[in-house]
Amino acid sequence: MAKATRKNWLRAKGSAAGSKVTFLELFFDLVFVFSISQLSHALAAHYTPLGAAEAALMTFAVWWVWIFTTWVTNWLDPDKMPVRGMLVVLMMLGLVLSASIPEAFGDKGLLFAGAYVAMQVGRSLFATYAMTRVDRANTLNFARITSWLSVAAIFWIAGGLLEHEARLIAWMIALAIEYAGPAAGFAVPGLGRSMPSDWDVSGAHMAERCALFVIICLGEAILVSGRTFAELPISGLTSLIFVTAFIGTVAMWWLYFRFGHERAAHRIEHEETPGRLARLAFTYGHIPILAGIIVHAVAVEFMFSHPHETGDVGVAAAVLGGSGLFLIGNLWFKGATSGRMPLSHLGGLVAVILLAFVAPFIELYLLGILATLVLIAVAAWEYRSLSGTSPTPTLH
Repeated sequence: MAKATRKNWLRAKGSAAGSKVTFLELFFDLVFVFSISQLSHALAAHYTPLGAAEAALMTFAVWWVWIFTTWVTNWLDPDKMPVRGMLVVLMMLGLVLSASIPEAFGDKGLLFAGAYVAMQVGRSLFATYAMTRVDRANTLNFARITSWLSVAAIFWIAGGLLEHEARLIAWMIALAIEYAGPAAGFAVPGLGRSMPSDWDVSGAHMAERCALFVIICLGEAILVSGRTFAELPISGLTSLIFVTAFIGTVAMWWLYFRFGHERAAHRIEHEETPGRLARLAFTYGHIPILAGIIVHAVAVEFMFSHPHETGDVGVAAAVLGGSGLFLIGNLWFKGATSGRMPLSHLGGLVAVILLAFVAPFIELYLLGILATLVLIAVAAWEYRSLSGTSPTPTLH
């Protein structure tokens, strides 16, 4: 009886219903709207080399807890009551995690670490239990994952008890362990190693979930520009910056969705080993895309608050870094899913690098306009080179 009940917790593979994104998953993502907002504000408020390192670490952590949950709900059906309960608990813990982000390297370090560990280890233990006596390969797979996450948890909790640079170092070790896990097949003595064939994911579900996360990040960029614009007196300069920020965000949306998402969804759905492609293109490849959008949102705040700033290399790095990171992520993502690197994106990266040489000599709002023009040029170049081709090409 237990076997049959737990088997019903799994998605029906190979059907449209088995790959659809549920309303609960969308509801779950609302927590991460808060997380992305907290991350961008934390970076803008503590824009120093150390603050950037801390924000980067928390960005990696937020992405990792979200993508691991996406992998789990690729197998488990959120419409089943036990899985639904698990996701609701994760939402509550995610709110705690998000709320502690601004003070994660201050008084709320242990709260951040405790919420993160509870989400990662707790979810993996639940998945292991759900797979027991139903899917032996995935039972072993999640047992290995739980082992790696449990080792990392030691460093997360230790970091929460430490202070300042010691906390940063401990958490960097924890993240290094977790990020090395998929690449190492979560190898555990006595339990063996997971193979890409074990990760029999629904490609359509994975592609849609990641696309929705990108939408969340782009939405935060829109909110930042709209909120800041609303708080400032209307002038020709603030209006120009607002339009520039909006067009830059739209260009990012176009670059990801026009020739990226659809092709990737089609490719992974027809891949013989979708788990390998999902790990490369989605689990790892989306990190610079996420980082680029967050940095872009921070750059918009700087453009509004210091439009005439010149000579500040750090602030200029935010303006160019948003576009650069986003292009790197799309280059990785599209290269992994199409088999070739888009020349348009390589050209865009070269343009961003060239802009870095003139950045100290031009005002910040002009640099923002130029960075946005690079994104527009890349989008136009890609559209021109790929127009007339099917976004979901036949695979050979």
